[in-house]
Amino acid sequence: MEEMEEELKCPVCGSFYREPILLPCSHSLCLACARNILVQTPDADSPRSSRRASGISADYDYLDLDKMSLYSEADSGYGSYGGFASAPTTPCQKSPSGVRVFPPPAALSVPGHPPGQAPGGGGLLPAPPPRNSCITCPQCHRSLILDERGLRGFTKNRVLEGVIERYQQSRAGAPGPAGAPRCQLCEQSPREAAVLCEQCDVAYCEPCRLRCHPPRGPLAKHRLLPPAALGARPGARLGGRLSPRKISTCTEHELENHSMYCVQCKLPVCYQCLEEGRHASHEVKALGAMWKLHKSQLSQALNGLSDRAKEAKEFLVQLRNMVQQIQENSVEFEACLVAQCDALIDALNRRKAQLLARVNKEHEHKLKVVRDQISHCTVKLRQTTGLMEYCLEVIKENDPSGFLQISDALIRRVHLTEDQWGKGTLTPRMTADFDLNLDSAPLLQSIHQLDFVQMKVPSQVPAPPILQLEECCTHNNSATLSWKQPPLSMVQVEGYILELDDGNGGQFREVFVGKETMCTVDGLHFNSTYSARVKGFNKSGVSQYSKILVLQTSEVAWFAFDPGSAHSDIIFSNDNLTVTCNSYDDRVVLGKTGFSKGIHYWELTIDRYDNHPDPAFGVARIEVVKDVMLGKDDKAWAMYVDNNRSWFMHNNSHTNRTEGGISKGATVGILLDFTRRTLTFSINEEQQGPVAFESMEGLFFPAISLNRNVQVTLHTGLPIPDFYNTRSSLQA
Repeated sequence: MEEMEEELKCPVCGSFYREPILLPCSHSLCLACARNILVQTPDADSPRSSRRASGISADYDYLDLDKMSLYSEADSGYGSYGGFASAPTTPCQKSPSGVRVFPPPAALSVPGHPPGQAPGGGGLLPAPPPRNSCITCPQCHRSLILDERGLRGFTKNRVLEGVIERYQQSRAGAPGPAGAPRCQLCEQSPREAAVLCEQCDVAYCEPCRLRCHPPRGPLAKHRLLPPAALGARPGARLGGRLSPRKISTCTEHELENHSMYCVQCKLPVCYQCLEEGRHASHEVKALGAMWKLHKSQLSQALNGLSDRAKEAKEFLVQLRNMVQQIQENSVEFEACLVAQCDALIDALNRRKAQLLARVNKEHEHKLKVVRDQISHCTVKLRQTTGLMEYCLEVIKENDPSGFLQISDALIRRVHLTEDQWGKGTLTPRMTADFDLNLDSAPLLQSIHQLDFVQMKVPSQVPAPPILQLEECCTHNNSATLSWKQPPLSMVQVEGYILELDDGNGGQFREVFVGKETMCTVDGLHFNSTYSARVKGFNKSGVSQYSKILVLQTSEVAWFAFDPGSAHSDIIFSNDNLTVTCNSYDDRVVLGKTGFSKGIHYWELTIDRYDNHPDPAFGVARIEVVKDVMLGKDDKAWAMYVDNNRSWFMHNNSHTNRTEGGISKGATVGILLDFTRRTLTFSINEEQQGPVAFESMEGLFFPAISLNRNVQVTLHTGLPIPDFYNTRSSLQA
C-alpha cells in the first residue's frame, strides 16, 4: 500500500488530506488549503458571473474555466485574473508537491502608510468594490467562481477520508478502534475472529465458521485468510462489527440525505433537489443501483490497469535482467577484446621470430660465402707463393741447358696463374650489408586505425566488378586479369580482392588486395585450369563476387636463362638462351621459370667444349650457391659429365658413375616428372643411367654450372622424349 501514499496527500500542503473537498474537476483539496488559495475578483468583471460554480453546477464548462485561468502562458511565477487587466498581480508560491498556489489577498494599503489609512492621515481609504472568490485547481489549473456559499458549496470527499483512515491504521499496525478483529456473526459478545473469507468479506470465529461457512460445496473454493490480514487488506472492515455506513447529506439542503443520482450532472441529489432545484427535469436513477454500477465499471477499468501494471512489472524485471546482461556482456566483450589483442601480439611475436630466423639465415649464408672465398683465396695464394718461390730458385741456377728445358713450362704456368687472379677473383663475393628492410609502416598504420566496427545502418556496398575478358590472358605459368566497376555504379570503391583456386578445383585463396584494376599472377602450375574471381570493398562492406573466369596455363614451358639471379661471371647471348663463363671456376645460372607440378623436359646443346671440363646439368632451388659446381650443396640435384663418363651429385654426394660423355654438338636432356616425383637425364636422346633422383617435391628451377671452356644453348617447349614414354609404357 505504500505506493498509494502519494494519492492520499494534498497537492498544496503535501500532507495527508484533512477534511478534503471535491472540486468539479474531480481533484481534491484540504479545506484549509482551499481557503488559502482563494483569490478575490471584482464582481463587475467576473466573467459569466451568473454561472456560480459551487461544485454542483450542472453547466460546468471546462473551456470557459480555461479562459479564466490565473496562470500566464509563460508560467512566470505570477498570476492574475485574466479578465481584469488592471488588477495587481499576486505572487504565487510552490507547494511541497511542486504545484503553484496563491496566498490569501492582503489588506489594501498605500506604500508608506498603514493598511486602510489614506495618505496624509485623513480618514480611511474608500471601501473596495464588491469582490467574488475564485479558486484554481493546483493540479489541472482550471479556475471557477464560487457562489455565495463559498467553499461550503463543494462536496466533502468522504471516500478519501475513509481510505486515509484505513491507510494510517494499517501503517500503525492497529486492526481497528475496537482492538483485535471480532466475529461478525456472533449475536451476543462477539468472539475474536479466527479467519476472514476473502470472497464473503466476513470475519468468522471458529464456531460461526463451522456453522455458517462449512468447507464444502461452493464454499469450499473460498479463500480463508488469517485474522492478521484483516487490518492489512484495503477496504477491510475494522473492529468486531461492520462499521456503520456514513450517510451523506445534500450540500444545498443540509437536512436531506442523498437518495438519487443525477445522470446529466453526474452528482448525487436529494428529493428536495428533484422537486425544487435545477435537477427537476434531469434523468435520475437510484443511488444504490448507480453505486453498484460505478463500482462494477471501476473494477473493470482496474482489470485493464492491472494488466498494464503487470506488464510494467514484467518490463521492470526485463530491464533489471538487462542490467545484469549488460554487465555479463561487458565482461565477455572485454575478455574477447583482450584475447583478440593477445592473438595479435602472439602473431607479431611469431612473425618476429620468423624474421629473426631469416636474418640469422642471411647471416650464416654471408659468413659461409666469405669463409669459402677466404679458404679458396688462401689455397690459391699458397699455390701462387709456392710457384713464385720455385721460379726464383730456378732463376738462380747457372745451368743454361737445364733452365731452358723447364723455362717454357714455368712461363706458361706463371701466365696461367696470373690469369686465374684476373677479373672478379679479388672481388668479394658477398657484401657486408644486409639487403633487408623491414617495412612496418602499413602495420603501424593498421594498428593506429584499429577500432570497433560501429553497428550502424550501413551505406551502400560496391556493386560486383566486371572482368574484362579482352584483357585477361595467360602466358606460360602466369595469368593476367583485368576488371572494372559497372558503368552506372556511383558507389565509392576503396579496393579489390582477387582470388584464385589451386588449379584442381579446390578452395579459392586471395592472391591480390589493392586499388589497382589489373594484376599478373606468376608461379602457377603448367597445364592447369584455374578459376578466378574478384570483389570490391569499402567501409560499408564487401561486394558480391564477379562472374568466375576460367584460365588455362600453357601445356609446356618456354623460358630462358635468368641474368638477374646468375653469377657475375656468366656471359649471356642469343636472348639469354646461350651462356658461357669468363672464369676457370664453375659458376651456376638458373632458368627464369620454376616448376612444381606436371612433366617438364628441356635440352641443352654443347656449342663449345675445350680441355675436357665437367659441366653439371639439373635443377636447383632459388637459393642455391652459385660459385661452386652444381650439386655441391643441398639445394641442387645434378649430373656432371666429362668427355667419357658422368655422375649424379646432390649435397656433394657422388653416385651412379655411368660411361658415356659429351663433346661439342652433344645434347643433354633433363626431364622433371612431378607425377612420379623423379628427375631423369639423357645424352643424345638416350637415357643416361637410371632414374637420377626421386622424391622430388617443391619448386625447382632449371640450372647448369660451367666454366670458360664450355658454352651451351637452351631449348625449351619440347615434347616428352620417346625413351621416357617407352619406359613408362613398359612400367605400366
